[in-house]
Amino acid sequence: MSVSTPHPVATRGPVLIVGTGLLGASIGLALGAAGVEVLLRDASPTAQRLAEDIGAGREVDDDSGDPRLVVVATPPDVAGRCVVDALVAYDNAVVTDVASVKSEVAADIMRGSKESGKPDVASRYVGSHPMAGRERSGAGAADADLFIGRPWVVVAHEGSSDQAVLAVRTLATDLGAVPLELDAQTHDESVALVSHVPQLMSSLLAARLAEAPSSALSLAGQGLRDTTRIAASDPRLWTAILTGNAGPIVDVLEALHSDLEDLLAPLRIAAQDGSLRGGSVGAINRVMESGNRGVARIPGKHGGAPERFAEVEVLVPDTPGELGRLFTELGEINVNIEDLTLDHSAGQAVGLARLMVDPARARDAEIELEARGWRIVAHTTSEH
Repeated sequence: MSVSTPHPVATRGPVLIVGTGLLGASIGLALGAAGVEVLLRDASPTAQRLAEDIGAGREVDDDSGDPRLVVVATPPDVAGRCVVDALVAYDNAVVTDVASVKSEVAADIMRGSKESGKPDVASRYVGSHPMAGRERSGAGAADADLFIGRPWVVVAHEGSSDQAVLAVRTLATDLGAVPLELDAQTHDESVALVSHVPQLMSSLLAARLAEAPSSALSLAGQGLRDTTRIAASDPRLWTAILTGNAGPIVDVLEALHSDLEDLLAPLRIAAQDGSLRGGSVGAINRVMESGNRGVARIPGKHGGAPERFAEVEVLVPDTPGELGRLFTELGEINVNIEDLTLDHSAGQAVGLARLMVDPARARDAEIELEARGWRIVAHTTSEH
């Protein structure tokens, strides 16, 4: 958990946050640090008390003033009901939700607002989704800086008022995020590809490890850790998310299923007779080349085009202060770390730090670090 340094914001309180998990508590921390009055409500008294204890806000009560803005930060299967309740309860409040599913939530809200007898309240609703998170959940993992530099999708419906849209865009900007507007269908199709299916793939791969022999796991490297990191995510939350966005997810999985079948055919041949025949080598190569083209399209640093960096590999003793010393000495020789991974080998008291740096400075970094006693392993160019 971290708390940001206070800075001026345009969002005015009180802001009521319904749901005090990772996103809700992080929003509360960031707004509170900026001097905005934050009120909290959660169906779980324990979760709410934890959010209060970390400074994300205070419990809403009868003496609290009506909120100007309500942020519903609950799972998507209950977000719609919570939004409608807030719209009906607070006549002047703009209400947004931060669920990662938008079409189903919006449909629930439109239906619920009509059933409430006040269909016009939906004009004060604008959906949104900060593209930020981590594998840990709950207020204990909250971070006031969670949204800085991250996209925050603003999803208005055709009846959303301009004032409501502006309020949600302002909230995103105040929290350091980059607001962008999409319709609900485009949002859901996009996150199915870049967020929801990757979560499933990570979980499916990690599930293969549950019964794996320890001899295999002792060989695990950074590649496995990278691809399974998000498999530690909250199963209950992700069940609600994946169910709510099932249609777009099925489309992506069907395409992956087809690609997998195309890959399995030549591999089955190799498994049977120990060789690849005909176009089998080409089929496997096409999969790898397609992956190269796809990963090259992932935005690089600060959301720009991917850049080519040099990779400097340094052995770091697994003792207190050594990694900090490495960073300090790179700063002293004026080398900026563009990206970093740290790998550990089983049974060894050292880590392998892979540092992405400006190619023009890579050789200088190696020479200077070696002169200071660091052991350099290798360096290669890489796109990030």
